[in-house]
Amino acid sequence: MGMIRHILWLDCMAAASAGVVVLLLAPWLSGWYALPRELLSFIGAVNIAYACFSFSLAIHVRRAEALIKLLAVANGLWALACLGIAATFAPLMTLPGLCHVLGEAAFVGGLGMLEWKWRRQLLVAGEQGVSTQPVADQ
Repeated sequence: MGMIRHILWLDCMAAASAGVVVLLLAPWLSGWYALPRELLSFIGAVNIAYACFSFSLAIHVRRAEALIKLLAVANGLWALACLGIAATFAPLMTLPGLCHVLGEAAFVGGLGMLEWKWRRQLLVAGEQGVSTQPVADQ
């Protein structure tokens, strides 16, 4: 149950960190990954936008179920987008680039599955984090 308490914070901090790093290093990563700089800037910007959304949920004590579901689905869609990027650019990109894109797909896909699984528990944050009491179905 301890991980549930921190999943939204993990989500927003990971997205923010990845976004800032990719945006700042896009020119260098472009050469190292053999990916277009614009694509890397897009990946970084998506991560920053996503971080803002997940942060807006993490800071609230009460969260709308629809927004938790949207967060989980957005993670799943971004995982699919990363797989699409990997498939499209696989013949051109380097192993570090492929590892980055596939790693991001696995990480955000896993977060999305956990957020979906724990969506009811994520509706209310308690004093020590997320309440471990189940939220009644509506």
